[in-house]
Amino acid sequence: MPLFIVRHQHDADRCPAQDPFMGASLLNYLSRPNVRKFGVQIHGEAVAQGEHTMFLIVEASEESRLREFMQPFQSAGSLDIYPASTCVRAVASGGCAAPMPAAADVPTLDPEEACQQAIDAGMVVHRAHPLNCETSLAALVGSVVMPNTRFYMRNNFRMPTLDGETFRLSIGGLVERSHSFTSRELQNMRSTTQVVTLECAGNGRALFDRPTEGEKWGLGAVSTAEWTGVPLVEILDRAGVRPEAKEVLFRGTDGGAVDGRSESLRFERSLSIDDARDEDVLLAYAMNGEALPVEHGYPLRLIVPRWYAVASVKWLSEIELIDRTFSGHYQGDKYRYEWERDGRVVSEPVTLQRVRALITEPSPQTEVQRGDLAIRGVAWSGAAPIARVEVSINGGDWQEARLVSERNRNSWQWWELLTRVDKAENLVLRARATDLAGRTQPDRAEWNRLGYGNNAIQEVPIRVS
Repeated sequence: MPLFIVRHQHDADRCPAQDPFMGASLLNYLSRPNVRKFGVQIHGEAVAQGEHTMFLIVEASEESRLREFMQPFQSAGSLDIYPASTCVRAVASGGCAAPMPAAADVPTLDPEEACQQAIDAGMVVHRAHPLNCETSLAALVGSVVMPNTRFYMRNNFRMPTLDGETFRLSIGGLVERSHSFTSRELQNMRSTTQVVTLECAGNGRALFDRPTEGEKWGLGAVSTAEWTGVPLVEILDRAGVRPEAKEVLFRGTDGGAVDGRSESLRFERSLSIDDARDEDVLLAYAMNGEALPVEHGYPLRLIVPRWYAVASVKWLSEIELIDRTFSGHYQGDKYRYEWERDGRVVSEPVTLQRVRALITEPSPQTEVQRGDLAIRGVAWSGAAPIARVEVSINGGDWQEARLVSERNRNSWQWWELLTRVDKAENLVLRARATDLAGRTQPDRAEWNRLGYGNNAIQEVPIRVS
C-alpha cells in the first residue's frame, strides 16, 4: 500500500490529552483494530514535546480513505498529508523524487522489499537496485554452509519471480534432439548434492591500490552452500551434442538495459564443451536442503564449481549448443582481466577462482587479552584443494596453521592457528594460502581495469591489552 506521513497540529487549549476521557478516546481511535476498518496501517507515531503536534507514518489503500480516517483530527486543528517513501525505496529508485525503475518483461521481486530483507538479515548492501550485497566476515565464523538469507548476492538486473509449475528449461541449437524440461521432470532425474563455494570475481575490489570500475566489494562476496540438482552432462547426453558444437551457451531469464547499448540484454554465459561436461557442473534446484530461493535463481540455477560465480547463471531457462566462441556482453566486454603492457591492452577471461585465505576470527580492530590467541579462517582455490595456510604476526615468520576439515576441491577449507601473544601492543595478522597446484597468494594482486581477482594477502589489525 502507498506510504504517507501525516502531520496534525492543534491549539494548546484544544489538546485532547489534557482531558482523561478525550485522551482515552484518542487512544482507542488510534488502536490497530480500529484503524484497520479504514484500510489504514500505522507504522509509527510521535508527538513533538510541547508543540501540540502529532506525526504519523501510515500505509493506506488510498489517500481518500486516510483523510476519512483523519477527519476528527482535521476538525480539531490543521492536517497535512504527504506521500512518502522508505529510505530503502528512495535509494533503490535513485533519489527522493525518482520513480522506481520500470519493471522487466517478466515478473520480478520488488526492489524495496528485496533490499529490506537483505538489510534485516545483516547483509552489507553495496547497491539497492539491482541488489548487490555481501556477507559480513563475522557471519562466516563457524559456518560450513551459509544460511540462504545471508548468502551474498550479485545481480545485474531485477530478480525474476518465475512460476515453477509453468517453468520450462529448453535445450537446442547444435543437438540431435531439442527438448524442453519441466521442473518436475528435472527433479525426477538422477540427482547429486555438492557443497560448493561461490565467489564474485570482484571480491576484494575495494582493496586495490587504485580505484577500478564496478561494485566496491570488500571481502564478503563469497559464500558456501549445499546445492542439489541434475548433473548438466545428463541433459547434454539426452539432447545429443553434435560434433560441430564448440560451446554451451546458458541464458538466464533476467535482463534489461545496459549502459552504452540501445537494445536490452539477457544475462548469458558460455562454457566449452569439455568444461560443461565436467561431472561436478550442476543444474541446481535446491540450496541447503530447501527449494532454491528466488534471490538465488529459482527455479533453476547453473552451478559451476571452482569458477568465479559469474559462470553460475541464475534463473536459467535456455541452453544452446553453438559452433563459435561466445562474445556476449558478460563474457566479451565484462568479466575479463585487462592490463596495459608494452603500450597495448592485454585481455583474458575470468575463469577459475584464485587461491585465497580469509581471517574470520579475530575481527579487524578487535581488542584481545594477552595470552592464548586463536586465529581462524577459511581458504579456497579454483585450481586445486588447499595444501596449507600460513599466518604471520606483525611481519614475523610464517607459521603453518592446522587444516580443520577434510580437503574439498569445490568448497572452502577451515583452518586455525593457536598461538600466544604476551605483550600489550597493536598487531597485524596476515594469512596466505597455497593450493596443491602450487599457487600461493601474492602480497599484492596485479591491478586490472575492471578490478577482478584481487586475492592479495589480507591484513587484520588487532589490539592486545
